[in-house]
Amino acid sequence: MSKHILLVVPSTILARGLEQIFEDLGEFEVCGTVSDLSGGLKNIDPDVVIVDPSALEPAVRANVKAVLPDTAVLALATLWWDEDTLKQYDGVIGLYDAPTTVIRKVRAALESRTEPGRPDGEELSLREKEILICVAKGMLNKEIADLYNISIYTVITHRKNITRKTGIKTVAGLTVYAILNNLIDMNSVES
Repeated sequence: MSKHILLVVPSTILARGLEQIFEDLGEFEVCGTVSDLSGGLKNIDPDVVIVDPSALEPAVRANVKAVLPDTAVLALATLWWDEDTLKQYDGVIGLYDAPTTVIRKVRAALESRTEPGRPDGEELSLREKEILICVAKGMLNKEIADLYNISIYTVITHRKNITRKTGIKTVAGLTVYAILNNLIDMNSVES
């Protein structure tokens, strides 16, 4: 059974070229192509995501591993990116890589992801999801505590658990995580 690849590439020419490489070599199957991740991964469960970092919002670009924790993610380097940006990826595909090199890099990325980002049983609880939604909407700890009639210390504990489980430390990163996991709509986030 072939592994599924999602392409997040705004260039139709590059997307078609990658699709052709995977079709010709047969080991991987492209399950979808999108120009950005603003719509999340609705009904798509890829094994590998190949993404042009320029197609991502800066907050997502800085938290790729947290946004896609259980997926091998490779950067398609269409521009020069600094080392910190590229460290977010399981591999980097260059524009001039040969088809066999692309396949080798995809295999290596899959092998590097044998352990998922979150251990089994580490899904967010219903209450943690509620707290995450409030955080993403810009609410303060006191406001969240008042809303759910819990102590501010309980809110802080939930936030620590959310950070531990997702690996995301910033409010911006948590907001992106909530949007991409369809917990909130982009329109409900304060600017």
